[in-house]
Amino acid sequence: MGFPASFPAAVSRRFFLLSRLCFSAARLMVSGGWFVVFLAAAAGVAAGERAAGAANPSPPNIVLILADDLGYGELGCYGQAKIKTPCLDRMAREGLRFTQFYAGATVCAPSRSVLMTGQHQGRTRVRGNAGPENPAAQALRPEDRTVAAVLKESGYATALVGKWGLGDVGEAATGLPRRQGFDFFFGYLNQLHAHNHFPDYLWRNETKSPLPNEIVAVGTSGAGYATKAVAFADDLFADEAIRFVGEHRDRPFFLFWSMVIPHANNERTRALGDGADVPDYGPYADADWPRPNKGHAAMITRMDGYVGRMLNHLRKLGLAEKTLVLFSSDNGPHQESGHDPDLFRPSGPLRGSKRDLYEGGIRVPMLAWRPGAVGQGRTTAHVAYFGDFMATAAELAGAAVGANTDSISFVPTLEGRDGQQKKHEFLYWEFHERGFSQAALYQGRWKGVRLQRVDAPLELYDLQADPGETRNVAAEHPHIVAQIDHYLKSARTESPDWPVRPPPPGKKGPQGRR
Repeated sequence: MGFPASFPAAVSRRFFLLSRLCFSAARLMVSGGWFVVFLAAAAGVAAGERAAGAANPSPPNIVLILADDLGYGELGCYGQAKIKTPCLDRMAREGLRFTQFYAGATVCAPSRSVLMTGQHQGRTRVRGNAGPENPAAQALRPEDRTVAAVLKESGYATALVGKWGLGDVGEAATGLPRRQGFDFFFGYLNQLHAHNHFPDYLWRNETKSPLPNEIVAVGTSGAGYATKAVAFADDLFADEAIRFVGEHRDRPFFLFWSMVIPHANNERTRALGDGADVPDYGPYADADWPRPNKGHAAMITRMDGYVGRMLNHLRKLGLAEKTLVLFSSDNGPHQESGHDPDLFRPSGPLRGSKRDLYEGGIRVPMLAWRPGAVGQGRTTAHVAYFGDFMATAAELAGAAVGANTDSISFVPTLEGRDGQQKKHEFLYWEFHERGFSQAALYQGRWKGVRLQRVDAPLELYDLQADPGETRNVAAEHPHIVAQIDHYLKSARTESPDWPVRPPPPGKKGPQGRR
């Protein structure tokens, strides 16, 4: 006896066993209606299991796409006028756009640590860019619990493609991706290596994978710049991301696609004056701009094309409705490739850029896309940050987060249930370069910034009235200043790797571009 393809496998097996047991009785009692009753009971089991399956659908796939040093104002859907981003603009029209979403930090490694652990910057493991001088300080440890580990334990296939920055071979090996919940890794382990868009090797898990590029090496970390540029790393990452999705279409998967564009090649900037190293200038080839400007714009438009390719691939595979795609940036825009930032206004209306604790350094684009589940063409003012990805992913997977996080799920916002969305009272950031600086956001409105020293006066900005942080209103709201000051004194835990240090003599803290 055959069963239709849609008939649940478990019910099919039960039907077969029951039919064998009842076969004799059915032959004898069919005239009395027993067999009819048996068929009705079996059909009831099938219907019940179908209903249970509908009530408890499979968890969605999750694709988290992260740009590197992309500013709040560098996408068309956030007001960019010169750089073309048609695919991300379409993603915004088809999904949800956040207007007050924050990175975990104003520089790379700590922002990613917040993203992975769900702990704010004053409690997460990695709180700054340590570099080759102290690699262990920039590595996750065995006791850290990442969102990748949570999803893997929930049955997801997990992959990291692109830049990591939270572990490396040698002293920082505790943070290697496959020791932190990822089944597969392809990309750069450390940031200096990731400066070079045409490297001579990438890592595939823990093995070096040679590339045909020829480079001038700078140091021993893989950094440098190409003299023979053949394979562009982000092109390879796009191919690998597409491949992973196709190979895991039949089970839940988590893909962390961590691009390195539009980050500058700092070493190339210092050597050649142009750190916007890209295969071609695309639609900007004929623009009357210097080469670094063309390269910067071309990087972002190329990145946009990668995202469009992924969304089209998900549609083609029939996975669009089953996959939540998130797009964001690890911090504010850089000024390191030799391009003119004033041409593009990368922070939009916000003050500051990368390495600033003002809004331009930490407020970033955030788009969410899942046809049929995330409302089309919506905009939300819900205040969220990188650390919230942990609770969001865990809720979608049906997993527990644990108490040691600073994470609030924004699933209600994704699903349009704004009245059920919980909110943070405070968000927290710190910065360990040029002294010790802190910032906090209170009630989504009041922004406190303290530069270089723990005893420096607290600046206060009302983001509701002044999102560009042009007017310090601390003197007008002493009670708000007192509440933020109290929070800043208690928000962080002490870390031997990231102690509070005064600024070096003669060094000035970040001030932010207005």
